[in-house]
Amino acid sequence: MNLLTIETTCDETAAAVVTDRLEVLSSVVASQDKLHERFGGVVPEIASRAHVERVLPVIDEALRKANLKLADLDAVAVANTPGLAGSLLVGLTAAKSLCLACDLPLLAVNHLQAHIYACRLASGVDVFPCVGLVVSGGHSNLYRCAGPTDFSRLGGTIDDAAGEAFDKVASLLGLSYPGGPSIERAACGGDPRRHRFPRPLLDDPDRLDFSFSGLKTAVRYLVEKQGARSREQGAKKPRKSISDARLPAPNRVPSGWLPASAVADIAASFQEAVIDCLVGKSELALAKIGFHTLCVGGGVAANSRFRERLEVSAKSGHYTLHVPPLTLCTDNAVMGAIAIERFRAGLVEDLSLDIGPGPERAANQ
Repeated sequence: MNLLTIETTCDETAAAVVTDRLEVLSSVVASQDKLHERFGGVVPEIASRAHVERVLPVIDEALRKANLKLADLDAVAVANTPGLAGSLLVGLTAAKSLCLACDLPLLAVNHLQAHIYACRLASGVDVFPCVGLVVSGGHSNLYRCAGPTDFSRLGGTIDDAAGEAFDKVASLLGLSYPGGPSIERAACGGDPRRHRFPRPLLDDPDRLDFSFSGLKTAVRYLVEKQGARSREQGAKKPRKSISDARLPAPNRVPSGWLPASAVADIAASFQEAVIDCLVGKSELALAKIGFHTLCVGGGVAANSRFRERLEVSAKSGHYTLHVPPLTLCTDNAVMGAIAIERFRAGLVEDLSLDIGPGPERAANQ
């Protein structure tokens, strides 16, 4: 079976061809980072327009790399939930058009379930049942995963997602977009113990939720305070980055006076606070439901310090950890291979399939 998968949930236009034996024949991802850099975050309208321009060339390239034609496909899968409404519509429309024109079955993909399924693809073994942690720019959620498409929510962010917090803090510090890689690079030269930022909800044993808004605010106050002190001391103002220069004045003036060492210490301390929350709540989830496997997916899972801390936790906690390679952490179409599980279960969609936008769509479809 040759399955074409399409991913347009946010700002990555992706397509892949996989087989029912989970062999990856091709994978193509068109990034939009440069389009959104000046805004310090994803602009939905810009994202959807870029998908319109790129989705067909990306599909063509995926087929070419797989050395296949449309006639060689057996089904088309598309991520239809959750995500940005305009972005989802582009991918779904492309998938429906192909299915109608080529008389192919249409399969739905839950983007959050697919992130956890990336662990199955990467490991080559059955990872279920497990606790699933999806942590990205739009999601920071924990799930009880009885099977690849059988998820129940254990907890999640009550305000900002971890990836969003990384983007906003990077803006405060004058670092480039996307914020995750920028914070990680800056943190390499900093002291993670220099500033004791709050770890919201970490000490609450009854909740499996996250909260990063207060942490983000704590960073902002520190940046403003240190920036004012540096100005009073007559510190030489460093050159602003391109992304920093385009941010609103309240965000860029304080950080513009911070020396590189101060930026590094703040980045490292902030990163450590976020990771403490993510790892701590994951450990609590495993203990609460009695599972011994943790699967982590999403763009933030590409953070090397986070991966290091997870490995230490797994070793000391005697549980099995699965984190996919970097290419399967960020949004991609390969993880859409989860649709094969739905196909085997007879869960084929008709052309009335609709999008399910929004941040939380991980319940069974």
